[in-house]
Amino acid sequence: MINKWLSNAAAFFLYLISLLPLSVLYLFSDAAYFLVFHVFKYRRHVVFLNIKNSFPDKSEEELRAVEKKFYQYLTDLVFETIKMLSASPKYIYKRFKFINLELFREFEQKNQNFLVAVGHYGNWEWCAIVTGMITTAKPLIIYKSLQNKTFDAIFKKTREKSGSEMVEMANTYRKIVAYKNELNFTVFAGDQRPTARGSYVWMPFLNQPTPVFTGIEKIAKSTNYPVVYCDVSVPKRGYYQAEFRLITDNPQATEDLEITNSYIRLLEEKITQTPEYWLWSHKRWKIKPGEI
Repeated sequence: MINKWLSNAAAFFLYLISLLPLSVLYLFSDAAYFLVFHVFKYRRHVVFLNIKNSFPDKSEEELRAVEKKFYQYLTDLVFETIKMLSASPKYIYKRFKFINLELFREFEQKNQNFLVAVGHYGNWEWCAIVTGMITTAKPLIIYKSLQNKTFDAIFKKTREKSGSEMVEMANTYRKIVAYKNELNFTVFAGDQRPTARGSYVWMPFLNQPTPVFTGIEKIAKSTNYPVVYCDVSVPKRGYYQAEFRLITDNPQATEDLEITNSYIRLLEEKITQTPEYWLWSHKRWKIKPGEI
């Protein structure tokens, strides 16, 4: 009971903070960066090791520069996520530029359901909101629920305020089948570490053997839904660009792991170009080959 009360109080406090202009929240972010990076040193060892192993050809100075930029963006991401608690979908939409939406229009005209592969790159929380505003198809967004039930309910409601539907990972295929007669698209973030029960393969990714989810490929081949990659960029602070690239419009004609490999290579290319916007604090390589 006390924990629930504390969670509700914290959620209300965050909502009040979210009412502040984003420019003010970025001042908070600058202060938070100093504390997180220099004082508390949040996961500094994990982050630097991930970056170092991913870019073996970079110098110590270059690696430290990436590390610093990542933490600066990480605190921005936190306050942008807080901002979305009160921000309207229209407010967030104005901070996005979309490229190749013609691809979605083609699917709409054909009444064709499709799948979208994304990564934890840029502000994936804001992306969850704007996806409900760029097409008449209903977005189904696959996610893993938070342990704190209060915050899970709040963020689920926030993500769904433009028409998206959050779908628990375990219910993915069941939900896709349930919506097969309604125009929709399903969004997968396949770059997190899989569990022992997950469907995965080992692939080279950022110069390391990496367990990679194959769920999107299995569903694509089962349904023959086209697969699209969402390439996110950060042109400047608080603004984003999303370019949609077709991976395949006929999954059943592709070779085994072709879809998964295409997705991983596209994400890897983006991370290599501007690495600071990927989630380096995640223990992505905690598990080594043979451990799961």
